[in-house]
Amino acid sequence: MLPTFEQSIKSVILCQDLSNKYLDIHLFRFNDRTGEIYILAGEDIEILIASNGTWRFIDET
Repeated sequence: MLPTFEQSIKSVILCQDLSNKYLDIHLFRFNDRTGEIYILAGEDIEILIASNGTWRFIDET
């Protein structure tokens, strides 16, 4: 399984935005079981990107 076109574009946009804010991207992972992209950046920013390109922050609180 590979990321969709929508996921690919959205992940580049989000990573570029995080980078422009001088935040380190610690982990970028495509989960071939769920089809989601996970990004861990900065101190505590966690993002999930669905196969249709929609994304959300993961809030652990």
